[in-house]
Order: sequence, then C-alpha cells, then structure tokens
Amino acid sequence: MSSPDLVEVADALYALTAAEFTSARDAAAKAAADKDLAKQIKALRKPSVAAWAVNLLVRRESEQIDQVLELAAGLRAAAESLDGEELRTLTKQRRQLTAALTTTARSLAREHDVKLTEATADQVEGMLTAAMLDPVAADVVRSGLVVTAFTSTGVSELDVPSVCAVPEALGHRASALAEPEPPGPPKLTVVSDEAVRRAEARERVHEATLTRAAAEEEAEQIAARIENLRARRLQLGGEIDELRRRLASLEDQVDEVDEDLDEAESAHDDALAEVADAVRELDAAEAALAAFD
Repeated sequence: MSSPDLVEVADALYALTAAEFTSARDAAAKAAADKDLAKQIKALRKPSVAAWAVNLLVRRESEQIDQVLELAAGLRAAAESLDGEELRTLTKQRRQLTAALTTTARSLAREHDVKLTEATADQVEGMLTAAMLDPVAADVVRSGLVVTAFTSTGVSELDVPSVCAVPEALGHRASALAEPEPPGPPKLTVVSDEAVRRAEARERVHEATLTRAAAEEEAEQIAARIENLRARRLQLGGEIDELRRRLASLEDQVDEVDEDLDEAESAHDDALAEVADAVRELDAAEAALAAFD
C-alpha cells in the first residue's frame, strides 16, 4: 500500500509541467522523511505530454470532469436497454463531450506555453473516451496521476499500474488548481516597425520551439511503443516456434499411432479369419459326431 505522504507528494508533482517535473521530483525525494518514501518518490515517472494535459484538465476543470463522468455512468447503465439507433445517438453525444473537453485541454496547455499536436490531442480524447466507457479508467483520470496515454472500452481490464503513478491510491481525487490571475491592462508604448518584426520573429521562434518539443516528445513515445511492439513480436515468434515444434511432435505421434492402428486392424482381420475357420471346423466336427447318433 502507498503511504498518504506519497499520494500527497505525487498529487503536487503531477500538477507541474513536464519541464518542471523531474527536478521537483528529485528535490522531493531528497527531502523525504524516510528512505522508503524517498525511493517511492524517485520512482515516480515523468508524465507524457498527453498525460500531463489530462492531469491539468482534471485539476482546472474538476467540476466539469465530475459532471461529465457522472453523466457517463448514467449513460452506461442506460445503454443496456437502448436499441441500435439510440446507441448511435448516445455515442455521438459522448464524442461531442470528449471533443469539447479536448479543446479545453488544448487551451489550458497553451496557457503553459505547451502546444498539443494533433496526435497528442487524439491521445487526450482517447483517455477521456476511456474514462466515459470504463469506471476504472474514470478513477485513473480523476486521480490526476496519469503517466502515459491509454485507451479502454470497459470490456477488458485496464492495466492500472502502467498508466497511473500510484495505482494503490486509485480513488484519489486530484487537488484543484486555481485559474491564474488575468494579466493587467497592457502598457501602450510606441514601437518601431523593426521592433514589431523582431517581436514577431521571436514569437515564431517560440512557437516553432514548442512545436518541436511536442513533436520530439511524441516521437519518443512512438519509439518506446515500437520497442515494446518489437519485443512482443519476438515473444510471439518464440511462442509460434514452440507451437510448431509441438505440432511437429504431435504429427509424428499421429503417424506412429496410424502405423500401430494399421497393424492392429490387420491383426484383427487375421484373428477374425481364424475365428471363421475355427467355426467351420467346429461345425464339421459336430456334424461328423451327429452322424454316429
């Protein structure tokens, strides 16, 4: 079981941006009261961009998330009695809700100078959809401790330890984050055209830097998935080879049984022929005996 201290520390860490996470986690581990807690804190994984966006969303829009997930729970219960057309309408409504929440997540990310790529936004929407379909996924999202993107339809069991920083604390609700103070009125100053162009160029560089960082993060995630898939493919290949060896062995056994069966059937035919001969001899002997009576 995880300690309350670990949940409290994790809740604070996963409220930070991905850029702030590692240094803050290491500092928290050094400041931990005991070695076991320090080890647990140090093991907390840095969230992917999509996971961070969902964690931010549930902290900034906790009431909206609760309303949507409570509605989803009711829809799941009602879905059992709906016909095909009603289910299609229900699916459309769910997609509209997740799309709206994803748009909100993108807006919140921009407040932190993080631009979500289309692929990352799709991952965010996938997690929100999973939360609407699967009550366990809903608890993971509500925890605000998501570490990587995931999907779920509620049919198969979600691998919570792989997607939640502190799986033993499932049911924890992320602490809400206050909306940042709006900036004051801008100071109006007269600037030269050159200064304007320089500022615009800096903004383009900034945007390009954010886009590159998001793309690099996405590429790292895809590379990790490729490695996992390659490892899984090797594992399955090994299992296939073992099954082929087993199949070949069984086929050899079948051939041996077929040979034994042929021999047994031939022996059976010979035995039946001997029985027939014996019956004929018996009949002849009985007839000869009867002739003396």
